[in-house]
Amino acid sequence: MTTHTQNRTARLRTLSLTALATTAAAAAALTLTSTSAHAAETKQPTTPAAGDSQPGSSGYANNLDGWIKESLAVMKAKGIPGTYEGLHRNIMRESSGNPNAQNGWDVNAQKGTPSKGLLQVIQPTFNTYHVNGTAHSLTDPVANITAAANYAADRYGSIDNVNSAY
Repeated sequence: MTTHTQNRTARLRTLSLTALATTAAAAAALTLTSTSAHAAETKQPTTPAAGDSQPGSSGYANNLDGWIKESLAVMKAKGIPGTYEGLHRNIMRESSGNPNAQNGWDVNAQKGTPSKGLLQVIQPTFNTYHVNGTAHSLTDPVANITAAANYAADRYGSIDNVNSAY
């Protein structure tokens, strides 16, 4: 192997290692970058009591699965489009399934109206898109999901079409 070839091989190895290190650093940065779901300041989630996963007075379990299913029933009755998968995907991105999640850092929070709940809704949006038949509380899981789905339907055609913060 000539000196020229050895130097070239050494440079290629250095470039390859640099590229790998840069890629690893970028991956780590992406992992640490805040999103609406990860940067949301959250209250400690309430641990459901043993019986809370059992059907309540609504007939649905008092957990994420039950809240989504109850919301879907209300949405169907009111003609609001959306699927379990679309709701679940957006809930997990926005709040990781924590009905007490509250965003204290974004522009809405800076203006005094933090987004709250499973789908990170602000109070004015909740007031406008609240669906009759659900609680009048922004942090009520079913009311939050249903109002957010109603808003998404109006703005994007369906919650299923939302793939990022909305």
